[in-house]
Amino acid sequence: MKQLTKAEEEVMQLLWKLEKANVAALINELPEPKPAYNTISTIVRILESKGFVAHEKEGKGYLYYPLVKKTEYSNQSINKLVDGYFQGSFKSMVSFFMKKNDINLSELEDVLNEINKDQKEDKQ
Repeated sequence: MKQLTKAEEEVMQLLWKLEKANVAALINELPEPKPAYNTISTIVRILESKGFVAHEKEGKGYLYYPLVKKTEYSNQSINKLVDGYFQGSFKSMVSFFMKKNDINLSELEDVLNEINKDQKEDKQ
Protein backbone atom coordinates (compact mmCIF):
# COMPACT_ATOMS: atom_id res chain seq x y z
CA MET A 1 0.00 0.00 0.00
CA LYS A 2 1.30 3.44 -0.89
CA GLN A 3 2.11 6.07 1.73
CA LEU A 4 0.11 9.27 1.80
CA THR A 5 1.33 12.82 2.17
CA LYS A 6 0.14 14.87 5.14
CA ALA A 7 -2.45 16.66 2.97
CA GLU A 8 -3.69 13.37 1.48
CA GLU A 9 -3.98 11.86 4.95
CA GLU A 10 -5.97 14.86 6.15
CA VAL A 11 -8.47 14.43 3.31
CA MET A 12 -8.64 10.66 3.93
CA GLN A 13 -9.40 11.30 7.62
CA LEU A 14 -12.36 13.40 6.53
CA LEU A 15 -13.58 10.77 4.06
CA TRP A 16 -13.35 8.07 6.73
CA LYS A 17 -15.35 10.31 9.04
CA LEU A 18 -17.97 11.39 6.48
CA GLU A 19 -18.02 8.09 4.52
CA LYS A 20 -19.11 9.92 1.34
CA ALA A 21 -18.56 13.55 0.43
CA ASN A 22 -18.15 15.95 -2.44
CA VAL A 23 -15.25 18.40 -2.58
CA ALA A 24 -17.34 21.24 -1.11
CA ALA A 25 -18.28 19.11 1.92
CA LEU A 26 -14.63 18.22 2.49
CA ILE A 27 -13.61 21.88 2.36
CA ASN A 28 -16.41 22.74 4.79
CA GLU A 29 -14.88 20.33 7.35
CA LEU A 30 -11.41 21.86 7.11
CA PRO A 31 -10.24 24.61 9.47
CA GLU A 32 -9.66 28.21 8.43
CA PRO A 33 -8.04 29.34 6.25
CA LYS A 34 -9.91 27.06 3.87
CA PRO A 35 -7.89 25.66 0.96
CA ALA A 36 -8.95 26.39 -2.61
CA TYR A 37 -11.50 24.11 -4.24
CA ASN A 38 -8.98 23.09 -6.91
CA THR A 39 -6.46 22.08 -4.23
CA ILE A 40 -8.84 19.63 -2.55
CA SER A 41 -10.13 18.42 -5.92
CA THR A 42 -6.55 17.65 -6.99
CA ILE A 43 -5.81 15.81 -3.72
CA VAL A 44 -8.95 13.69 -4.11
CA ARG A 45 -7.98 12.79 -7.68
CA ILE A 46 -4.49 11.81 -6.49
CA LEU A 47 -6.07 9.63 -3.79
CA GLU A 48 -8.21 8.05 -6.49
CA SER A 49 -5.17 7.33 -8.66
CA LYS A 50 -3.44 5.72 -5.65
CA GLY A 51 -6.45 3.44 -5.14
CA PHE A 52 -7.59 4.96 -1.84
CA VAL A 53 -10.76 6.65 -3.11
CA ALA A 54 -13.47 6.05 -5.68
CA HIS A 55 -16.36 8.21 -6.83
CA GLU A 56 -19.94 8.04 -7.96
CA LYS A 57 -21.85 10.58 -10.00
CA GLU A 58 -24.21 12.87 -8.11
CA GLY A 59 -25.94 15.53 -10.17
CA LYS A 60 -23.28 17.56 -11.95
CA GLY A 61 -20.54 16.49 -9.54
CA TYR A 62 -19.16 13.49 -7.74
CA LEU A 63 -19.36 11.92 -4.32
CA TYR A 64 -16.08 10.45 -3.16
CA TYR A 65 -15.76 7.54 -0.77
CA PRO A 66 -12.85 5.57 0.71
CA LEU A 67 -11.84 2.23 -0.75
CA VAL A 68 -9.22 1.60 1.94
CA LYS A 69 -10.43 1.10 5.50
CA LYS A 70 -8.97 3.34 8.17
CA THR A 71 -7.86 0.32 10.23
CA GLU A 72 -6.08 -1.14 7.20
CA TYR A 73 -4.13 2.08 6.61
CA SER A 74 -3.46 2.55 10.34
CA ASN A 75 -2.03 -0.97 10.64
CA GLN A 76 0.25 -0.41 7.67
CA SER A 77 1.42 2.96 9.02
CA ILE A 78 2.12 1.56 12.49
CA ASN A 79 4.06 -1.36 11.02
CA LYS A 80 6.14 1.06 8.94
CA LEU A 81 6.81 3.17 12.04
CA VAL A 82 7.85 0.13 14.08
CA ASP A 83 10.07 -1.22 11.30
CA GLY A 84 11.65 2.15 10.51
CA TYR A 85 12.29 3.48 13.99
CA PHE A 86 12.18 0.52 16.37
CA GLN A 87 13.85 -2.26 14.35
CA GLY A 88 10.54 -4.13 14.11
CA SER A 89 10.11 -4.36 17.89
CA PHE A 90 6.72 -3.37 19.29
CA LYS A 91 8.25 -3.78 22.74
CA SER A 92 10.82 -1.07 21.93
CA MET A 93 8.09 1.20 20.61
CA VAL A 94 5.91 0.79 23.73
CA SER A 95 8.93 1.36 25.95
CA PHE A 96 9.81 4.52 24.01
CA PHE A 97 6.30 5.94 24.30
CA MET A 98 6.09 5.07 27.98
CA LYS A 99 9.30 6.98 28.68
CA LYS A 100 8.56 9.96 26.43
CA ASN A 101 4.91 10.36 27.45
CA ASP A 102 5.34 9.58 31.15
CA ILE A 103 2.85 6.70 31.12
CA ASN A 104 2.42 5.03 34.49
CA LEU A 105 1.83 1.32 35.14
CA SER A 106 -1.89 1.82 35.72
CA GLU A 107 -2.29 3.34 32.25
CA LEU A 108 -0.24 0.52 30.73
CA GLU A 109 -2.48 -2.04 32.46
CA ASP A 110 -5.52 -0.26 30.98
CA VAL A 111 -3.97 -0.55 27.51
CA LEU A 112 -3.22 -4.25 28.03
CA ASN A 113 -6.78 -4.87 29.26
CA GLU A 114 -8.14 -3.12 26.18
CA ILE A 115 -5.93 -5.27 23.93
CA ASN A 116 -7.06 -8.46 25.70
CA LYS A 117 -10.70 -7.39 25.36
CA ASP A 118 -10.25 -6.73 21.63
CA GLN A 119 -8.55 -10.12 21.13
CA LYS A 120 -11.41 -11.92 22.89
CA GLU A 121 -13.97 -10.13 20.70
CA ASP A 122 -12.02 -11.04 17.56
CA LYS A 123 -12.12 -14.74 18.51
CA GLN A 124 -15.93 -14.72 18.85
